[in-house]
Amino acid sequence: MSEEIKDRRVFSLLEVMKSIRKTLADRYQSSFWVKAEMNRLNFYKQSGHCYPDLVEKQDGKTVAQMRAILWKDDYRRINSLFCRTLNEPLKDGIKLLFLAKITFDAFHGLTLHITDIDPDYTLGDLEREKRETVRKLKEEGLFDRNRQLKLPLLPRRIAVISVETSKGYRDFVAKIDRNAWGYRFFLFLFPSLLQGEKIIQSISAQLDRIRKVMHHFDAVAIIRGGGGEIGLSAYNSYLLAREIALFPLPVLTGIGHITNETVVEMVACKNLITPTDLADFFIQQFHNFSTPLGNMERRLIALSGRIFSRERLRFHAEVKLFRSAADSLLFHGRNSTGRLREKLSDGLRQLIREQAVWTDHVEKIINSLNPAEVMKRGYSITLREGRAIKGLSGLRAGDTLNTLVSDGNIISTVQTIHKKETE
Repeated sequence: MSEEIKDRRVFSLLEVMKSIRKTLADRYQSSFWVKAEMNRLNFYKQSGHCYPDLVEKQDGKTVAQMRAILWKDDYRRINSLFCRTLNEPLKDGIKLLFLAKITFDAFHGLTLHITDIDPDYTLGDLEREKRETVRKLKEEGLFDRNRQLKLPLLPRRIAVISVETSKGYRDFVAKIDRNAWGYRFFLFLFPSLLQGEKIIQSISAQLDRIRKVMHHFDAVAIIRGGGGEIGLSAYNSYLLAREIALFPLPVLTGIGHITNETVVEMVACKNLITPTDLADFFIQQFHNFSTPLGNMERRLIALSGRIFSRERLRFHAEVKLFRSAADSLLFHGRNSTGRLREKLSDGLRQLIREQAVWTDHVEKIINSLNPAEVMKRGYSITLREGRAIKGLSGLRAGDTLNTLVSDGNIISTVQTIHKKETE
């Protein structure tokens, strides 16, 4: 009740608040749908309740804001629905279409009591964000930038962005370290959050660290193990996708999901579904190189063996021929046995010396055919995509070549091609 103070009608604050509550209750008796952006969810683990901060923005400026209430049971039901529909939980920064009632409390003031949220509205907004990110990257000419980078012929030094304790990271390392062919890789972990609200900042920070030491690495692998489809919207972020598109090293992803590709996976140099698939890809690159090299080695060994066998047969045939001639001479010239024996002995020794010289010569020729010896004399073998180059056919400027020399290999890039003019 009001009271009179110095001829003035005065109400207490509580009376004013009660009057406002009654007025609002009489005016807003039913629920209604509202669209707004949830600036912060404000979830309290102890109670399970949420107190979202709702805003409306125009041209980037906040033109309206209000506090809301989402009780524990409603939050669990709605959050579960969001995870099933969007593959995303309720979180800060998303746009909502929600059903609410206006409530007013003398202590807490005016709030919106949220009872339901339509996830399809938010899903459409997230898809629009993804399309907008792709559009901006293409307009800026960045969409294909990282995909145009070429992996080294043998990508051995890999910077890994992942969570050290994740199953996906452990699977990736185990697959690499225990490969059946014994290929050796250098892996260095740059630990990062790959789920939650701070994904973008965390991955970007690790990319900045790698950029400072990029001369130590051949590629970057982003590995996200576990978590299913939840929390993938950050991988459609323009800021994160742009960081990866502009990164100077090839970026490969294995973030472990099989539904729609995220923008980060679209702009990456190579996208594999799971961390294990990504490990298999790196191993296969080595296998693609080692298999033809092993075949070449086996062919050289086989060729050398055939040459030795052929020359050995020739030598034995010559020896048999001279033995036969010697026997014939002895049979028909017993009277001059001593003289003939002496001549035959001298001739045979000379023949053996000549054959020994010839055999040494053949052996030197065979040894000179050994690729390792050939390369010591200044020759080399140049490979493109694991195949030996025999001519200019198929070569293009920008191709990466691997030149094998006697003490190592040289990775080079074709600048210009000069074709020999025919007469």
